Amino acid sequence: MPLSAGSSFLIILLVALTTFATRVAPFLIFPKGKEIPKTIQYLGKVLTPAIIGMLVVYCLRNTVILSTPHGIPELVAVVVVAVLHIWKRNNLLSIGVGTVLYMALIQTVF
Repeated sequence: MPLSAGSSFLIILLVALTTFATRVAPFLIFPKGKEIPKTIQYLGKVLTPAIIGMLVVYCLRNTVILSTPHGIPELVAVVVVAVLHIWKRNNLLSIGVGTVLYMALIQTVF
């Protein structure tokens, strides 16, 4: 069932307003000069590594190491991402190169 132009516009408007509200909310809740609560500071420090760890587990959860290719493409890609990130400290570069490398390995080598 196709949506009318008005419905499509309304959906786009609501998504834009929701996105804007989520971007503005921290500045309204914690204005400049007001100290950020310790709990929020703690969450800001620990959530990023925790989420990255969960993503790594999620990405590697179905890796079969008992049959060919024994998880070799995944291992190579993970090592390249880790080394590149430690060396360059650039998330976009390390994730992009790791993704391209993994896809190239599974499409051409393995």
